[in-house]
Amino acid sequence: MRYISLWVLTLMFCVTGKAQQTMRLDLRRTIELANDSSLTAFRNQNMYLSGYWEYRTYRANRLPSLTLNLTPAQYYRYITQRYDSNSDMDVYREQQMFSAGGGLMIQQNFDWTGGTFYLESDLEYMRNFGDTKSTQYSSVPVRVGYTQSLLGYNAFRWDRKIEPLKYEKVKKEFIYNTEVLSEEAVTYFFDLAMAQADYKLAQENVLSTDTLYSIGLRRHKIAAISQADLLTLQLDKVNAQNTLENTRIALKRAMSALALFLNMDKNTTIDLDLPGRPVALEISVDEALAKAKVNNPTYLQQRQNVLEAERNVNKTKVESRFNASLNASVGFNQVADKFKDVYRRPLQQDLVNISVSIPLIDWGVRKGKYNMAKNNLNVVKTAARQEELGLEEEVTMTVSDFNIQLRLIASAEEALDLAVMAYEQTRQRFIIGKADVNSLTLSLNRQQEAQKNYISALQNYWLNYYKIRRLTLHDFESGISLSDRFDFNNGLYR
Repeated sequence: MRYISLWVLTLMFCVTGKAQQTMRLDLRRTIELANDSSLTAFRNQNMYLSGYWEYRTYRANRLPSLTLNLTPAQYYRYITQRYDSNSDMDVYREQQMFSAGGGLMIQQNFDWTGGTFYLESDLEYMRNFGDTKSTQYSSVPVRVGYTQSLLGYNAFRWDRKIEPLKYEKVKKEFIYNTEVLSEEAVTYFFDLAMAQADYKLAQENVLSTDTLYSIGLRRHKIAAISQADLLTLQLDKVNAQNTLENTRIALKRAMSALALFLNMDKNTTIDLDLPGRPVALEISVDEALAKAKVNNPTYLQQRQNVLEAERNVNKTKVESRFNASLNASVGFNQVADKFKDVYRRPLQQDLVNISVSIPLIDWGVRKGKYNMAKNNLNVVKTAARQEELGLEEEVTMTVSDFNIQLRLIASAEEALDLAVMAYEQTRQRFIIGKADVNSLTLSLNRQQEAQKNYISALQNYWLNYYKIRRLTLHDFESGISLSDRFDFNNGLYR
């Protein structure tokens, strides 16, 4: 009884597991799974998060920073040269020293000038051993300062222009890659749909050729058809069996490809529901171009490239001249032998330092770098314009193709209905002896071709639809920008 129960449980587990491996999908659900569960979706999310944290780092660098610098312990033991006043000569003496120190510093970058304000406080301790023993404390209770390059390159000002643009591009690229994934899902979906249609037609063809061959045998016995026609029917039967095996293999490959794309078990059985005729949707080329110029990350990328090239020109230009920097601070300091006195009556500490660096002879190195940067800027601007023109052409052609796809679907659907009726009538006429084998074969081929054309028309429609979404990042069906439907905190559609 125990073994019977175990066998029943095992059978139930196998049946349940098998049921879990069967899934029915329509096109919309396939795209949702691709954007939610596929490995490509996971990669896209991490690419976005990388850009997101890069922008967060930029923003954090614009805020005040507090730093604690510590030297908990430092010990020196060495031989040093000293003057001995008793013998009026220099002698070598052993020296030992222990020191420790620490300090706090607050820094704030100032974007408009490219300088840095700072506020700091330090405390140091030093203990000398040897012939002369001493203990000292040194403190800087507070010091306020400012440092900057007077004529140099201001990286902060350029970061204010480029970093927000880079983050906006990262967000748009995230949506763009999501729509690329949707296009891939459409391709995998209709590849499987075509394979399933071929397999279903092959099954029907096997049954049909088997029936027609049986009818042919009976008609051949009464000399209603020739031996050649009978052999043709037999050949059709054999070819139908071979075609069925080939389509079964193709179906398995297409199903496995879609399952792996959706990050499912490769042995998952998938049944598809083909989408019906889409709703009538006409897209204006001018509107699509306007949306693409606002949303497509290619335009943002080209703007970023131009800004970075202009930044390089500015950097090489200012570095080709002399450079001057300023460091000024005011504060207090004090030295004492005891810790309790180190903060008493601190003395004022002032620092003003101006440094100048003037290139005298560099054999044209700086001038060459500046000219290279200017030429590179011209190249970048030209490449940006070429990229924009190519994108405009792609948007125009895709929208034009999309606007005729609905008519092609309707035509393909009508052709399929006619082909099915024509084949059925030809088949019935063949059964009663009013149609020959060639007419029957031609009618069957037309039906199969019409079925493939209909699926292909659906595929082209949806590929163009999602390609337009990718190029414009706009949903023309609902009239909403895809950016407005995206949760950038989680990388998901709302």
